[in-house]
Amino acid sequence: MNSLRVRLPLLFLAGIALAGVITTVIAIQLFRSFAHDQALTSLNREASGVAALFSNAVEASYGNPEDRSPPRFAAKNLELATGDKIYLVGPRIFPGQENVTGLKRLPIQTIDWQSGKSLTFEFTPPGADRSYLAVATPIFLGKTSVGAIVVATKTTDVSQQVNDLIKRLALAGLLGLVAAALLAWYLSRRIVKPVLQLSAAADGVAEGNYAVSVPANAPGELGHLSERFSEMTDRLAEVEVMERNFLMSVSHELRTPLTAIRGHISALLEGVVDDPELEQLSLETVEAEATRLERLVGDILDLAKLDTHRFTVTREEVDMGTLLDQAFETYRDEARRRDIDYRQELSERPVITSDGDRVLQVVGNLLSNAFRATPDGGSIELSLAQVNGSVQVAVQDSGPGIAPEARDRLFRPFVSDSTGGTGLGLAIAKELSAALGGRIELESEPGHGARFQLVLPAR
Repeated sequence: MNSLRVRLPLLFLAGIALAGVITTVIAIQLFRSFAHDQALTSLNREASGVAALFSNAVEASYGNPEDRSPPRFAAKNLELATGDKIYLVGPRIFPGQENVTGLKRLPIQTIDWQSGKSLTFEFTPPGADRSYLAVATPIFLGKTSVGAIVVATKTTDVSQQVNDLIKRLALAGLLGLVAAALLAWYLSRRIVKPVLQLSAAADGVAEGNYAVSVPANAPGELGHLSERFSEMTDRLAEVEVMERNFLMSVSHELRTPLTAIRGHISALLEGVVDDPELEQLSLETVEAEATRLERLVGDILDLAKLDTHRFTVTREEVDMGTLLDQAFETYRDEARRRDIDYRQELSERPVITSDGDRVLQVVGNLLSNAFRATPDGGSIELSLAQVNGSVQVAVQDSGPGIAPEARDRLFRPFVSDSTGGTGLGLAIAKELSAALGGRIELESEPGHGARFQLVLPAR
């Protein structure tokens, strides 16, 4: 009973059954009122007709002083024709001869026949064992009411029509429930089957299996849910691969400088290196590897803080011209050593409100990436401009360029198309630029270098 496959059809059928019961009750009440009204209309019509005939006959009899015989009625034939009972109520206007009219009489006190009005009432005729619904229509002699014609039908006849309706509605309801049950079974299969497939897929994902199958061509919102679930599993699988690669890359990047440091220190301690120049070279190598290790650890911590949104930025006035001069000077010696055409183009020197240290870090990462990508003898240009309320810092290199399919991957941690880097620079630059309220844009064609541009709000 806890299964959606069972509960859904039961709820569907319960709703239909409840709606059917309510509809049936309302229909019965309406039909009972309608049948009662129709019976009264029929009785009124018959009573009016019989009363008119009897009134005319009485008028004719009283209009003949020589022969005042009572009118004769084929009462049984009229009752057979109408299916109702016909009675006469009132005083004896033809003393000693009323029985020849063929109409059964009712006690004079049955109704107020003297009012001269049509009456509707229920009564039990003499000798009967059930109630009748009746209509009384007055009989006139001139303008005087001399009695009334009563036409009556059994109340059970009206109820019988209602009972017949109930039987038909019950049969129709039973057939409707059977049809609804079949429809509910079909719909529950259509709806529940993809839900069960999604549930099984969720169980598989919970166990670490992302290669799960989701229902295809599911209807409506279930189809949308299936598509989103499939996208989620793909992203989870991608994140797992990235996490595994991240750990492997971190392990490798940390182990490389540590191995170099340990090797040189061991050589120095064991006395393998006895030449002062070689000792100095080993110490410089240890220092360089320690600096590299420090930079790597710092980059990893920065990236972790950015990913967890625990990174804070300060708000201060930043002279972008002075900041870019500082960043440019940092790489001047390397450019001279590698014979790189290193230029700076500052069309404006705006002052913005931002975190100067973090802006310098982003620009430094972009320049570091450009120097790794640019071969000796190439060219790198650092430029600054203010356009449409934004400050744009661009780094253009003459490296091999970046293929379109590799651009998104380039901003992921530990992904680098050059050697000598950790693969964290561009990832940190992208996250830092977003934290500063800006973005990084990339323009590149394979074989024609790349242009990375930091865009920050001017205010």
